[in-house]
Amino acid sequence: MRAPPGSSHFYFIKSNQYLRTLKTQPMTKSQANSLMLFTAMIWGFAFVAQRAGMEHLGPFAFTSIRFALGSISLILVAYIISRIQKKSFIFEKKIFIHAAMAGSVLFLGAVFQQWGLVYTTAGKGGFITGLYVIFVPILGIFSGYKTGPRVWAGIILALVGMYLLSIKSGFTVEIGDLLILFSAFFWALHLIIIAKISPLYDSFKISSLQFAVVAILSGIITIFAEAEQTTTQNIYNAGIPILYGGLVSVGIAYTLQVVAQKHAHPSYVSILLSFESVFAVIGGWLILNESFTVRDLSGCGLMLAGILVAQSADIMIPDADIK
Repeated sequence: MRAPPGSSHFYFIKSNQYLRTLKTQPMTKSQANSLMLFTAMIWGFAFVAQRAGMEHLGPFAFTSIRFALGSISLILVAYIISRIQKKSFIFEKKIFIHAAMAGSVLFLGAVFQQWGLVYTTAGKGGFITGLYVIFVPILGIFSGYKTGPRVWAGIILALVGMYLLSIKSGFTVEIGDLLILFSAFFWALHLIIIAKISPLYDSFKISSLQFAVVAILSGIITIFAEAEQTTTQNIYNAGIPILYGGLVSVGIAYTLQVVAQKHAHPSYVSILLSFESVFAVIGGWLILNESFTVRDLSGCGLMLAGILVAQSADIMIPDADIK
């Protein structure tokens, strides 16, 4: 998500003049799609940063520091935008309740993902995380939403792919893969919660607060479970992965997503973001020297196909508001 989920906009939003340029020069669909694909690349390579960070810090400490940086960056962006638009910078009382609820679920997704990356590769982590797309319609059934045949076909493809990628001889599953599968469930649940509450608030404000909740909850567990490992030196050694995971993946990428989504079809956006898992494999191969067997790659291919098929159902629905 990416957390969502996952954003350091100091890099992307450089000045008032640039923001005004964004208003006067509308983004084309091709530009928006390119921006979404670039966002997927940032998030895909974030799995590499998260995996590398585990060489120096525990999963709770890394998650706490990463989301704290992300929260601070988004609060600053929200403040800058409010000043440019000459609006008051206040947080409604109700937003804290919703942020706590969404942040708690996001915390579970982020921690299970980070914990799983201790035991599995960045590439596999990226693909298994992508299964949150499959969990969303399944969870939607309990909310009264209907699931069409395309979605069920995608689910079957993804499950077969998951079998090839993660099920080993003796029908055993690696603990890292299982933990990340749990995280995918919570990413999906978080997505459903956000879909209901996000229209009520400014995107940057609600995101910054829920990221703060993740940082606080992870920090509390760090104090009791990872205090000895969380030294200043280890934080320094994990500096680059932390900065990438907190500022680039959360800050910059989130900002790019928000900007691009205003000009792109929602269904195309979700498909482009699905390539996050492909970039995770590429990043793991290029940077961490991760290798994949033919069986692994076949599983990845089927999982990606399942995700794309499941999301293609939305593309078939015409949207009169999108020109």
